[in-house]
Amino acid sequence: MATGQLFSRTTQALFYNYKPLPIQRMLDFDFLCGRETPSVAGIINPGAEGFQKLFFGQEEIAIPVHSTIEAACAAHPTVDVFINFASFRSAAASSMAALKQPTIRVVAIIAEGVPESDTKQLIAYARANNKVVIGPATVGGIQAGAFKIGDTAGTLDNIIQCKLYRPGSVGFVSKSGGMSNEMYNTIARVTDGIYEGIAIGGDVFPGSTLSDHVLRFNNIPQVKMMVVLGELGGRDEYSLVEALKQGKVTKPVVAWVSGTCARLFKSEVQFGHAGAKSGGELESAQAKNQALQDAGAVVPTSYEALEAAIKETFENLVEGGKITPVKEVVPPQIPEDLSTAIKSGKVRAPTHIISTISDDRGEEPRYAGVPMSSIIEQGYGVGDVISLLWFKRSLPRYCTQFIEICIMLCADHGPCVSGAHNTIVTARAGKDLVSSLVSGLLTIGPRFGGAIDDAARYFKDAYDRGLTPYEYVEGMKKKGIRVPGIGHRIKSRDNRDKRVELLQKFAHTHFPSVKYMEYAVQVENYTLSKANNLVLNVDGAIGSLFLDLLAGSGMFTKQEIDEIVEIGYLNGLFVLARSIGLIGHTFDQKRLKQPLYRHPWEDVLYTK
Repeated sequence: MATGQLFSRTTQALFYNYKPLPIQRMLDFDFLCGRETPSVAGIINPGAEGFQKLFFGQEEIAIPVHSTIEAACAAHPTVDVFINFASFRSAAASSMAALKQPTIRVVAIIAEGVPESDTKQLIAYARANNKVVIGPATVGGIQAGAFKIGDTAGTLDNIIQCKLYRPGSVGFVSKSGGMSNEMYNTIARVTDGIYEGIAIGGDVFPGSTLSDHVLRFNNIPQVKMMVVLGELGGRDEYSLVEALKQGKVTKPVVAWVSGTCARLFKSEVQFGHAGAKSGGELESAQAKNQALQDAGAVVPTSYEALEAAIKETFENLVEGGKITPVKEVVPPQIPEDLSTAIKSGKVRAPTHIISTISDDRGEEPRYAGVPMSSIIEQGYGVGDVISLLWFKRSLPRYCTQFIEICIMLCADHGPCVSGAHNTIVTARAGKDLVSSLVSGLLTIGPRFGGAIDDAARYFKDAYDRGLTPYEYVEGMKKKGIRVPGIGHRIKSRDNRDKRVELLQKFAHTHFPSVKYMEYAVQVENYTLSKANNLVLNVDGAIGSLFLDLLAGSGMFTKQEIDEIVEIGYLNGLFVLARSIGLIGHTFDQKRLKQPLYRHPWEDVLYTK
């Protein structure tokens, strides 16, 4: 493996399995280091394509999303690092697919517990093809001031405290990602900071070893000394011992193998990582520390003494003129995310939408403050849900029953009315459910459905002003306005609309007052004296009775009633009801596999 450094200030990576937080941390590190280009060139999210919005400093950028590794590598031919956040079940397969791409040189596998047989195959392929695997079970790695993998080095505060925004003189390698974060801090306190740091991973078979990276650091001119943190279990450290004995490492190495306390236990001990398992004497921390010291590494007497050993080694190199400490620079201020700033009380941000009817932020959604579970447990019906979401209060049961009756009575009016006709034509044109439904809904207006609103408005205005039926009807006639809610194409004085009768019967039985409906009946009596078909229709019945519901329930002020009528609540009731029928017509046409509709010629009058 040897060769030199893995990353640079222009290194870019493909990120497998979309994880917004580690990607944003990489981009924030880029900005902190003064990189000109983001280190994440693309995201691979199997089955998805498009873009993901993230921040590069204060600028919002769109990072392309690819559905396959092959497509991503083809789209970004200069990218040579693959960061794999797949689960342990799929990490091996996706990592091998990445290694087989000619453009990919380094693969970092974050998942812990990748099957050992799979890991061995990855290692063999990587070594045979001069590629590098970091992990599995790794947090990744970092080249200070240039590039970092995922969550390496933790938060921005820790990165700044560890001076990782600019390169130092120390090469660091560890098995543990968590201990890497600790050591970055330790090294920054007593030296000019790290140049590159790698966590090889805690599984039994890491893709690259401690000695692989030490030998690589030895070839990087900017790295003047190395710090190695091993752990009990396995024999990886002995390859470093051999390299030291053979004179392959020419720069000072400060090393410590953790786990010396294992001897205090009577039985075999497992320390977190799969590879940190105390076995025979050669795998003990004491044996490894002694071997490293005998080979020429600087090995302290304890972990607590490691910081002092690093400091002394660094100061000796400075005194010998081999290190000129890096001059400190002030990193740029990373803009804080709005959500974080709001939580910390640093900013006040205006909202863009107001909602008073529902809230989904808690354990379960609430309709006007009522938990979803309560709606079901208390046996609420559709009318009760409408009362909560439309009127923001629980109306009496007779009110919600009336709403449900209106929905049932208005759900459909056959295939020939304009809404159903449009829906049928659209469905037969092969359009989807939503398109078919909307095409029908778009015909709802003052002459179809919207008449409920107008009936309520005009009946209310006439009644509240004390107009007689004669004054009301004749006044509308002078204005050239048809009386809404009066008149039917089929029904007449002798053939009453059964729906109207049912609504009137329910209201007489349950409503405290039916003054608006009685006024509508008086108007009907006058219009019937003019023509036999000028009867009160279902629009007029619902419009007048809804006024009685609002006024008689005692739950609405006069101003609220005026507002409800003006806004168009009653038209909303018709839209909701008729949607049921229009959806039915769509399904009906699809089920019957009806062909494209073409209007017959004989039904068209062609004129010049």
